[in-house]
Formats: sequence, C-alpha cells, structure tokens
Amino acid sequence: MADSPGDAAGADAPPQYMALTFPQQTQPLYTAYAEIAASGTACKHSNFLKGARWSPDGACLLTASDDNWLRIYDLPQDALECPAVARTAVDGLRDAGDAEAAASDAASAEAASGSDGQGGMGDSLPVALRVQEGETIYDMAWYPLMSAADPATCCFATTSRAHPIHLWDACTGALRCTYRGFNDVDEVTPAFSTAFSADGSRLIGGYNKSFLMFDVSRPGRDYAKKVSTHAKRRPDESLPGMVSALAFSGYETGGHLVAVGSYGGGIALYDARTWEMTYLLKGHKGGVTQVRFTPDGNFLLSGARQDGDLICWDLREGCTGELYRMPRDTRSTNQRVGFSVEPCGRHVATGGSGGCVRVFDLQTGRQVDDVRVSLDTVNGCDFHPNLNLLAVATGHRRYPITSCNMDVDSSDAGSDADAEGEGRGGEAGGLGKRAGAADRSRVRGGGVENAVRVLRLNYEMLDCLPGPEEVE
Repeated sequence: MADSPGDAAGADAPPQYMALTFPQQTQPLYTAYAEIAASGTACKHSNFLKGARWSPDGACLLTASDDNWLRIYDLPQDALECPAVARTAVDGLRDAGDAEAAASDAASAEAASGSDGQGGMGDSLPVALRVQEGETIYDMAWYPLMSAADPATCCFATTSRAHPIHLWDACTGALRCTYRGFNDVDEVTPAFSTAFSADGSRLIGGYNKSFLMFDVSRPGRDYAKKVSTHAKRRPDESLPGMVSALAFSGYETGGHLVAVGSYGGGIALYDARTWEMTYLLKGHKGGVTQVRFTPDGNFLLSGARQDGDLICWDLREGCTGELYRMPRDTRSTNQRVGFSVEPCGRHVATGGSGGCVRVFDLQTGRQVDDVRVSLDTVNGCDFHPNLNLLAVATGHRRYPITSCNMDVDSSDAGSDADAEGEGRGGEAGGLGKRAGAADRSRVRGGGVENAVRVLRLNYEMLDCLPGPEEVE
C-alpha cells in the first residue's frame, strides 16, 4: 500500500527544536517550602537557597541551602499535564511574621503525623534524597553524562568549607570518593568552585590563585595538573584572587576551552589541551560568581556580585571582547545570583534581588520579559534541558534587627577571604520597608520566601537550519 500524503510529508519534514517564547505568563506547578522553612538555623528565616540545578537528563533537581543540606527533588511524570496552580502556599508572605506562622503550621503538621521534621509536609514537590555536607556549601556540579537509567552515572560533586571536593551518589546519598587539594604546608584546602569537563573524564577545582585538574577515575590527592592563575611579575597578564567560577565549553564544540573567573573581577580563558591562558577578560566591578558558555561555544556569559550587569563576551576569532551588557538587580548584594542559558541558546534568564526573573534575547542583548516569581530574592534559576520548565530558588541571608544594630551595614560580607558569606548583603528589592522601632523583632528585607519552585513555560517548535553539508 502506498504511503498517504500526510505520511510522506511527515517523513520529509525537517527536524525541529523547542524554543521558548517571551514575553509570556508563566504557570507555577510545584513548590517546596515547608521543609526548608522548618529547618533550624542560627537565625530564623535565614535558611536561604543557594541555587537549583537540573540534572543533565532532566530527571531530578539538585538544591543547596544555608543549613548545609543538599536536596534532590524528582520531577513528577505528569509535569507537562499537571494543571497550573493559581496560588502557591507561600504567595503573599510579606514579612517574617507570616513566614513564621507558615513554618509553625508545617511543623505542627509534621508533629501530628509523626514525621521526623524533614518530611516536607505541605510541599507539592517532595524531597527524594537528602545529603548533609559538613560545612558551608560553596558550589555543586552534576556529572555531565548522568542518566537515571544508569545508576553508575548518577552522581554530583560539591565543594564546602574546610573539606575536599566530594563526589556523592545521587541514588543513595553515599559518599563515593573525594578529590583533595593541599596548600603549601600540606593541609587540606577547600575548593571554592568546581566543574566537570564535557566528557566527564576530568574534574576541576578552583583554589586561591590556582586551579587543579583531577582525573575522575583516580580520586585522592593526586591531581593531573595544577595551573597558577596569578604571577607577581606579570600582574596585568594574570588572574588574582580566589577562583570562584569555572566552566568548560560544550561537548559539541570540543570542550577544549575553560573559563576561569575570580573574586578579583577578572576572567581568564585557558586551552584545556595545553593549559595556557589564551585570553584575559576584564569588565566586572565585583567578584565573578558564574561563567557559562553558550551552546555553540562562540560566546561567554558572566555575572558578578556587587555588579548590576551580565556581560556577554564574543569569543569568535578576531573579535574577542565585550559584546553587550544585560542589566539585572544585583548591584547591591553580595549574594551569588545565578543565571541560565536556554538549551537552544536563544535566551538567558537571570535572578535578582527584586524577586523577578529577567529574560534577555541573546541575539540582541535586549530584555524580552520580566517575570515576577517571588516576593524574595531569586538567587538561582535553571532551564530544564529537555522540557519547557524553569526551576527557581529564592531567599537570602537575614539578620535580626535590634536597637543596637539596626543601621549596621552588612557590606563587610564581601570579603574575598570569607567565601562562605555569600548572600549577606542581599535585599528584597523594594518589596519590603525598612523596619521601624516597633518592628525590631522582624528581619531585614521584603518578602520572606526560602523556597524552590518549578514553572511551566510556553514554547514553539522551529525548524532546524540545514548544516553546511546539507546546503552543498
């Protein structure tokens, strides 16, 4: 029997890819709040999130928080069919009194059900796995070849204060191995950032004025390469300060380029085959907190603390330099505020102190959307690698206001020597008012919302452009 015209047309149709459309009205799907709010910390309502990252296969979401717990949330299978919720449990919490009442209700519900206090009662996105780090968490990175169908690849690396780099099993929560860096007196020194190579064979850790490259298959103290980023005799051609951000270029582009950012405000590009510095980029006012290559490898995006701009750097041969800047609400915060590049490379989304996610078109650098997702600081956002979903993490560090420290400035948290203090200067960007004498028991900032949210986005299917071989 001959094929129908519809079948023939379908067979000849060009391949397509998913592209998100902006501006749009986001659809909130899931929220995780109760467990995070009920977690005990030195200061109430201070258990803020430190970013959220989807696994490479998109099956789960990894978060870190100020209570030194890493949490993994499994994405429900009905995420695309699940109806959007009109109002989440934490909408409208504008001050610490509302947040305390919500946390108290969650704790009461847990006590009534016989929970151990970590059951996540009231959360529409339950926790699948919890891992506790020993000290303040600095950075985390998924194994790039991770697949839920292969448990051996289900792992992620973390860095924390006074600890080596840890490689955790994402299925059991067990510690698989460590990668240890040592200082000049043979003491274990922590890495301030970490990243995997595109093929997963190498793990890199950022230290003070240097970074180490480890062979993933050989854990321990033996590293494959040590690269010093700062030279006293050539200060203008080196990268001073702690290595605070790392990124490998994508597997599609060969993965031969490594971006290294420091708290000194500079970014260096290294060739991963020779480990020689190829470019030195300067333009940020504060310490660099994140670097990310675009999927095609032609551009590099970077963000910094105490700096109100994302910078797009052009890496194409012959035109390396700053291309344009994208403003975001991070000028007055020391917090590490993350951004995410759409998988197809069309848009970039970034958080900020004002509770909004700003979206920019990477072709022009213009803002195309400003989505209100929280009353609190949005410290991290991440596009799902395969689906039209966006994960956001909210919250910032808070201090109780007393009569003796109401006007104390928290800008001293920006010290490079105290990397674990990220977020100590965060404000909630105009949503809250400065506490008066009658409100000294309240915390600084606007809305109180230490939470993880998953939002559904609108999209369209576009035809893939033909490659050079197909054109010929």
